[in-house]
Amino acid sequence: MESRNLDKALDIVSTLLMGEEISEHGSNASLYQEYNNNGEVYDIVHMSLKKMNINIYEYNNSLYVSAGENNRAFGYSNEELRKEMGIRNNKELYLAYFVIYNILTFFYQSSDSSAYAEFVRIEEVIANVDAAIVGIIDKKLGIVIDEVEENSFRQIALSWDELPAVSVEDASGTRAARNSKSGFVKLVMNFLVRQELFAEANDRYYPKDRFKALAENYFEDYKGRLIEVMRESNRSMEVENAAD
Repeated sequence: MESRNLDKALDIVSTLLMGEEISEHGSNASLYQEYNNNGEVYDIVHMSLKKMNINIYEYNNSLYVSAGENNRAFGYSNEELRKEMGIRNNKELYLAYFVIYNILTFFYQSSDSSAYAEFVRIEEVIANVDAAIVGIIDKKLGIVIDEVEENSFRQIALSWDELPAVSVEDASGTRAARNSKSGFVKLVMNFLVRQELFAEANDRYYPKDRFKALAENYFEDYKGRLIEVMRESNRSMEVENAAD
């Protein structure tokens, strides 16, 4: 291992962990070229990040990182996420996770899907979550879920259904709050904007390349039970709609 290659690899790792951009045409273009063209640097970067339980993704000639599952050093704890998002308890946090998942699937359905919507509105997120919850908890659709999953989804569904579509305060414009579906989605979208995953303009939320990188690789890395259930519910709903 050459000392120079180790230094360059560590420069890349530290730059990414500091939240700076590494891209082909950015201010750190030389680091991107080292990563892209030097096999030893590439291997050291991946080995180092793997040891730290950090995922690295490449999208549109740029590099992005995210904390791996249960990474307490570089990720958020539940308590930290609740504080950051402005919610009170884990029940609301799990609902926020579910909303984020539905935002992700609004733009990206699978690893072989490259078609992105240009933007999403809050009302479209609400409609997506409504449809997903109906698809999961409606036993007529024939979805097989175990008892733990059933109870978890029931709690998510109840938490969502307890919320009115809008609150009285929303009459003059959607505000981030926990007392309505629109307000709750606004809370989530504000968090995603602060994480530099979306840009907001005129009540429209535009996905940034960092979001696209994470979304594209999510379906490759995390093909968990939630995805399986969601896909089965979507298929069943399509069949039922076609039969009507």
